[in-house]
Amino acid sequence: MKRILVTGGAGFIGSHLCERLLNEGNDIICLDNFFTGNKQNIVKLIKSPYFELVRHDITMPFFAEVDEVYNLASPASPIHYQYNAIKTVKTAVLGAINMLGLAKRVGAKILQASTSEVYGDPQIHPQTEDYWGHVNPIGDRACYDEGKRCAETLFVNYHNQNNVKIKIIRIFNTYGPNMHPNDGRVVSNFIVQALQNKDITIYGDGNQTRSFQYVDDLVEAMIRMMATRDSFIGPVNTGNPNEFTILELAKKVIDLTNSKSKIIYLDLPKDDPIQRQPDISLAKKELNNWEPKIQLEEGLVKTIDYFDKLLK
Repeated sequence: MKRILVTGGAGFIGSHLCERLLNEGNDIICLDNFFTGNKQNIVKLIKSPYFELVRHDITMPFFAEVDEVYNLASPASPIHYQYNAIKTVKTAVLGAINMLGLAKRVGAKILQASTSEVYGDPQIHPQTEDYWGHVNPIGDRACYDEGKRCAETLFVNYHNQNNVKIKIIRIFNTYGPNMHPNDGRVVSNFIVQALQNKDITIYGDGNQTRSFQYVDDLVEAMIRMMATRDSFIGPVNTGNPNEFTILELAKKVIDLTNSKSKIIYLDLPKDDPIQRQPDISLAKKELNNWEPKIQLEEGLVKTIDYFDKLLK
């Protein structure tokens, strides 16, 4: 049994990771300040004697004896990370420093949940890990993009200077149960609007593309990444390379929900990327032939079912 710390453990992705790690026989410390996390996501885990929930903000130091750390704490949707941009940067940078300090003290292995947003509005397509990105450092999204880029820098510095065992993954668009219904992300937006027969809002002309990864596939990639040899630190793209336009997604959601919603078009937000698609060649090579197993329609059906029950 390993003792594993998951920051942001009550959030969308963190709650799925906690459940998987707990089911595999580990002792879990779930850390969350509940800015975007939700106790409902992990309430079924609390009855386990091997699951511990701690309300804590990782911008402040935290002390525990653990074997592994998954650092997921961060608001991840524009509506949440732009709400308090300074706090978002602090969570990324001070949170990384505090968690790396913990890992250094106790000799733990630590994984950073980075993001495809480090690539910004990319000028190469699909994105490979050696691409440095195209990011506006003073734009509306910079608090998140640059915060995550700086966190990656800190992870590599702690590895090089202090021999901290690190892993870095870059998460592309992920969806599934436990998403916040008001997080402003495209999948949850479309599903909630469709289930309520409200207009589905598309920003821009709908021809911008995204690649959508179901959360179970991401959790599998994270666990495999943590188990790789110490000399392999990443970063590694984790996402589904199948590309869809936003308009295609909207039509598919309307079809799967039998919705009466109509599609309306609004102005594209500033610095919103036109294309986003991962090259997952490195993940296939290093993560024991990992690749997404759940394709868009199957994942949407599971997610629609979750939101349908949540909204009743």
